[in-house]
Amino acid sequence: MTIFDIMGPVMVGPSSSHTAGAVRIGRMARRLLGSQPVRADILLHGSFAATGAGHGTDRAIVAGLLGMAPDDERIPSSLWLAEGAGMAVTIRNGEIPGAHPNTALLAVTNTEERTLTVSASSLGGGRIRVNAIDGLEAAFSSQLPTLIIRNEDRPGMLSEVTRMLSDSGANIAAVQLYRDRRGGLAVMVIECDEPLPPALRATLSALDGVVRCTYIDMEEG
Repeated sequence: MTIFDIMGPVMVGPSSSHTAGAVRIGRMARRLLGSQPVRADILLHGSFAATGAGHGTDRAIVAGLLGMAPDDERIPSSLWLAEGAGMAVTIRNGEIPGAHPNTALLAVTNTEERTLTVSASSLGGGRIRVNAIDGLEAAFSSQLPTLIIRNEDRPGMLSEVTRMLSDSGANIAAVQLYRDRRGGLAVMVIECDEPLPPALRATLSALDGVVRCTYIDMEEG
């Protein structure tokens, strides 16, 4: 445990869960999409819906979608800035069965009409957990450099990916596997102890059977 776990993150308040965590949810969705959205539909659940307006949860998520960090002084103006940046934003309240009280469901679209849905929760102290990507379970926190590989569900995919990571000297901290159905689409969530070089990420993306390879390192850029 560090002093930041006790005191909370450096942030624009008022709440580490409803504001700082919400910024990180938006920023995570932007990273998973790979670019700034031009459209964002945001559904707030539970406590996010009940008290989010007072805590600026809506503005915080939009700020993250614009690429802001939790300590960015422009967060209160994010809705206005989004309009100026050409991002159409819809925010509504709703219920997500079984979800953590501080959960948001984001559907974001970029200029190439690629759409991504992300369900994520704010756990307190600025920490977040991604619950699902495009409807597939994919629980991770992004506290370590993380690969999210969407691939065809077929034998040998996991062993091929882990072999390539091992050959590169990467140490795997955790692996999670999910799929929608046998023989359908699967998701590997692989957290590593150190950043992964761009060349390795490009090789993984080109691997036969990989539909999309996304790399998340919140310390990188």
